Amino acid sequence: MTPRSTVRRLQAVGAAAAIAAGTLVATAPAAQAAHCTTPRLAAGWYGDNQARLQQLIDQYGKCNPYRPNRNKPVAVFDWDNTVVKNDVGDAQMYWLLRNGKIRQPAAGDWTTTSRHLTPAAARALADACGALARPGAPLPTGTPAGAGCADELAAVYGTAATRSGAAAFAGWDHRTTEPAYAWLPQLMQGWTAREVRGFAAAARAENLAAPIGATQRVGTADVTGWVRYYDQQKDLVDGLRKAGFDVWISSASPQPVVEVWAQGVGVAADHVIGIRNTTTSGGKLTAHLQGCGSVKDGADTMITYIDGKRCWINKEVFGVRGAAAEKVQPAARRQVFAAGDSDTDISFLRDATALRLVVNRNKNELMCRAYDDSDGKWIVNPMFIEPKKPKSTPYPCSTTGYVDHDGTPGPVRRGDTSVIPDQTDTVH
Repeated sequence: MTPRSTVRRLQAVGAAAAIAAGTLVATAPAAQAAHCTTPRLAAGWYGDNQARLQQLIDQYGKCNPYRPNRNKPVAVFDWDNTVVKNDVGDAQMYWLLRNGKIRQPAAGDWTTTSRHLTPAAARALADACGALARPGAPLPTGTPAGAGCADELAAVYGTAATRSGAAAFAGWDHRTTEPAYAWLPQLMQGWTAREVRGFAAAARAENLAAPIGATQRVGTADVTGWVRYYDQQKDLVDGLRKAGFDVWISSASPQPVVEVWAQGVGVAADHVIGIRNTTTSGGKLTAHLQGCGSVKDGADTMITYIDGKRCWINKEVFGVRGAAAEKVQPAARRQVFAAGDSDTDISFLRDATALRLVVNRNKNELMCRAYDDSDGKWIVNPMFIEPKKPKSTPYPCSTTGYVDHDGTPGPVRRGDTSVIPDQTDTVH
């Protein structure tokens, strides 16, 4: 008999003896519970949301010896306007423009920064920025001479249109990518991830120090100049982690940027999934993006956005590879909890098996599904800082609340294909 088989046999004998004695199996859960403290969430939630979240922790946390899944339960949070007020991607873009950290593209050709950039946008950017720096060099967008370039870059990024109103992007899948979101990490080409994390740390310090409501001058415009962590969400993340949950962040902001901000809620870089650039052999970011599922690196068509968030979570959290990562997984390979604030979060929120927290920002498809609450697993909370006013008209769930892959609007449908009726905004 080998040593390993001997150990297995002794373990089996010991287990049988314990069962016969009627002690081990009966007392182990009680002993575990006696030495375990379940985190209690702080107040500050709408309605019975605190109680619902506490129930989640009580049921799936490590102190419950009879929790449904013996593996670590997974919780996934969106970042911008879910864990923090305002958008850290926007904060980073404004910092880059004020500090002159966006480089002139190769040959002055702005189409090299995004495969979805329109010829009209490329011309507008070349006209505004072309004479300011040689290819590969940073543009002086923080100076008076570079203000026009800064304005054009900010317009294309923030409005998906040029200053003259021409569409800036075209030809993308509206359920897997958002070219304006993707453009921010693409504009960071030429820097290393370490350098970008330094930029993010500087932007974070400025935005946290600025008073609520502060603005900053970018180009010739005043834009939002502050960000705050939501205390309630910090407490929830902390409570989930202490209760033994595997907590992740999934964001459509750049990977190195979210890594820096996530430290503020105790989530490490290896549990952050943001938009990820490909890199050169020397570690510099390129203008191309890593892919997921059936989308290869450099195709630039699958970011952490709607169905793309599902793919990236399946890939990074649950180890699903290839095209299968784009599909809804069995319940045992899905997050038990998810939190989001936007239509960009729909797919990974729907995948959550136990509870889904929605921060109300008046987004059509998201609020249609949350208010419909067809399976009783959705909870809605107003924004914790400067909550939105109630929507004056019902959400157009039955007509145009859903946006298809080609951008065509349509009705929002449940899993059984029935149409969700229009919903009234009640949580604000």
